[in-house]
Amino acid sequence: MTTASERLDEHTSPAFEPSSATIAIVTYNRSHLLTRLLESIERMDPKPGHVVIVDNASVDDTGDVVESFRDRVGAEIVYRRLETNTGGSGGFSEGMRLAYELGSTWIWLMDDDVEVMPDGLASMGKWAPRFKSIQGRRYDYDGSEFYWQYRIADRMGIPIPFAPSGFDESGFKEMNSGCFEGMFIHRDIVEQIGLPDPRFFIYWDDQMYGWLASRHTTSVIVDEFVLRRTREIKQWDMGIRHMNASSDAYRYYIMRNRAHIKRYYRELGVYNPVLFNAGTALTFAKEIVRLLAVERKARGTKHLFRGLKDGRKIARDPQWRPMPPLADAQPSL
Repeated sequence: MTTASERLDEHTSPAFEPSSATIAIVTYNRSHLLTRLLESIERMDPKPGHVVIVDNASVDDTGDVVESFRDRVGAEIVYRRLETNTGGSGGFSEGMRLAYELGSTWIWLMDDDVEVMPDGLASMGKWAPRFKSIQGRRYDYDGSEFYWQYRIADRMGIPIPFAPSGFDESGFKEMNSGCFEGMFIHRDIVEQIGLPDPRFFIYWDDQMYGWLASRHTTSVIVDEFVLRRTREIKQWDMGIRHMNASSDAYRYYIMRNRAHIKRYYRELGVYNPVLFNAGTALTFAKEIVRLLAVERKARGTKHLFRGLKDGRKIARDPQWRPMPPLADAQPSL
């Protein structure tokens, strides 16, 4: 495997073609937020070739909303309603699959609770000739700059909260993580690392996918504001950093899915039990702080312990395998 410095200028691709990009959206019972996102895509210039919408078995009017935009959005809409709710992980795995099978060169992933800046695709496309795994910046709900933890402590498998937030004149910083709220990734990397792992259901899936990508290419966050969050989340403001409120489901999967990360690390020969267990302990402690400082309650710890318990089953599962690379298949959709 090449080093990061050797990979930094690893390729210069042809000029970015907007029609080669697909925006892949995952939504679930939030048609009002999806409406705002599709309206923002309608205002974009340039526009992508396709917009893939994966509906995680919504029971609201999501399908009607999608149909109302078919002749408005300015790109071909591919709508896939799943029979069950597969979580964000399953939705993004399916969205990535559909975009890949459409023959998309670039796939731009996003949740339904963001809107795209009018020049968002052009801003990302400026970096496409140089990099193959790119993350843009986001505005928060109130218009402030959203700080995302773009680097992880490799062997611990947790974000580094004090990674520098500023940019130098280069306009980018190397990252070893990922976020499905804005990941912009080339099909060549998808082919090498496979689809996002739907077994996560929610949480850690995008960090793992971004980490896998960074092992094959130079992954970067760029100083381009391309998205804005449209859903207000209760949070503890700590200056440039903040801590969002969570839910019992998130608490469960935060701890359970540490086992999936462990299995990937073992498969790739980077697992260090002391450092990884320290990362798990710090994650547990962080969730306790989140309960007390953000949500102002003590109840909820049982879901953390339940996640740890179920994670042990995953860690011992003899059938567990990582997501396979994709074959060089022709577009089939």
